[in-house]
Amino acid sequence: MDNQIVSQILQDIYRRLMDGYGRQHWWPAESPFEMMVGAILTQSAAWSNVEKAIANLKAAGALSPEALRQLPLPELATLVRPSGYYNAKAVKLKSLARWLGEFCDDNLDKLLASNIDCLRLELLSIHGVGEETADSIILYAAGKPVFVIDAYTRRIVNRLGLAPKSNSYAAYQALFMDNLPTESELFSEYHALLVCLAKNVCRPRPLCSGCCLSDICPSRFLN
Repeated sequence: MDNQIVSQILQDIYRRLMDGYGRQHWWPAESPFEMMVGAILTQSAAWSNVEKAIANLKAAGALSPEALRQLPLPELATLVRPSGYYNAKAVKLKSLARWLGEFCDDNLDKLLASNIDCLRLELLSIHGVGEETADSIILYAAGKPVFVIDAYTRRIVNRLGLAPKSNSYAAYQALFMDNLPTESELFSEYHALLVCLAKNVCRPRPLCSGCCLSDICPSRFLN
């Protein structure tokens, strides 16, 4: 499909989603570090459970890189228990906190100023940080324009008949980044709107009759 046509389709989808759901103001966090912690805790977890874990960390005065480094691993695991896989996530949070100390001396202003490619490579070196988590941190914590790809986005793209030839993360990401203006606010709102659509309508068993994209979706009513 011609890139110009793909660009028009993607922008039409964005307008429809914005009209249907409005601005999402995602990521819901009080600081870049809280957002980074949330990006790890939300792996294989509902956001409502992540909020409980973050509330536990705040109540314990443990929502800072230094505090996480000092907190004994079993105590950290107990605090993040509501998010599931709590032992593994406690180790991941320890790795993140250690990296922040080594990479930028806990100075998040330095982090925010880093080049996207350099920052992504560094983030991917952290235990437990994959492409989706790294890009979430780059987009939502650092405010840099990179499109986050998750299972929700893949589901919607596939159903709309826009799936790239390759099933790789990079191919799905390129679909958006090569055909939309390179703007962090656009990318963050678009991603959040796709998540909203997937959770409310475009579910594993979709509710096509209530979808704002149904008239342009070749998969409507076929599931």
